[in-house]
Amino acid sequence: MDKIGRYEFLAEPFHCDFSGQIFMGHLGNHMLNAADFHSTDRGFGMSYLNTIQRTWVLSRLAIEMEEMPRQYTRFNVETWVESAMRFFTNRNFRVVSADGEHVFGYGRSIWAMIDTETRQPADIFAIDHGAINDWVVSDKECPIAKGGRVKMGNDAEPVRSIDTYYNDVDINGHVNSVKYIEHVLDLWPVEWYREHSIRRFEVAYVAEAHGGDKLSFFREQVEENAFNVRIVKSGGVEVARAAVHFV
Repeated sequence: MDKIGRYEFLAEPFHCDFSGQIFMGHLGNHMLNAADFHSTDRGFGMSYLNTIQRTWVLSRLAIEMEEMPRQYTRFNVETWVESAMRFFTNRNFRVVSADGEHVFGYGRSIWAMIDTETRQPADIFAIDHGAINDWVVSDKECPIAKGGRVKMGNDAEPVRSIDTYYNDVDINGHVNSVKYIEHVLDLWPVEWYREHSIRRFEVAYVAEAHGGDKLSFFREQVEENAFNVRIVKSGGVEVARAAVHFV
């Protein structure tokens, strides 16, 4: 089996915005699905990990796109493990046309393995005697910057607070990683997106939020068309930070 996974997806029309391009949230979801398909096929996916009280949780995700696939476009998400450490693994993505000739963009992610009962980090190398190392690809190019620390000042503007419900919660029992992307991008009105496109989106997850938590969003502009966002749940606990760069 190839160390690099390659999975075909379709930009379905109801997963595309008013411009006919796939929503960033749906593209992120396809990346996470590709990661699950890849790890499951190679013996360290969630379907196996759940039987031993382990699971993967996304720690960081950065997506940088030159353009977004348009409706009805078939495209591939390639994914591979760039490196593995005791508690974290780096996984990359490349989004390409179905024929492999055109690159839409790239993604970088960091995943942690946790114990599903204690919610504490678990040793990745304890799984099948460190077999994940057999799938590491350290020499495949991923030419976008790694996600950095999203710095926020004390004067960040409170923009919106929302309640979370059934559709926000995923199989791990917490607010879905992709829902944070959607909620952050909803901080700008439709009119903004008529004039701007998302070039890069990155998010760092700090703590878990659950269904019923109220999420508050604070936004700070750091340069022209570049913004940082802090997300805080009920009780004042910070759960995530995001950075968005528009063109």
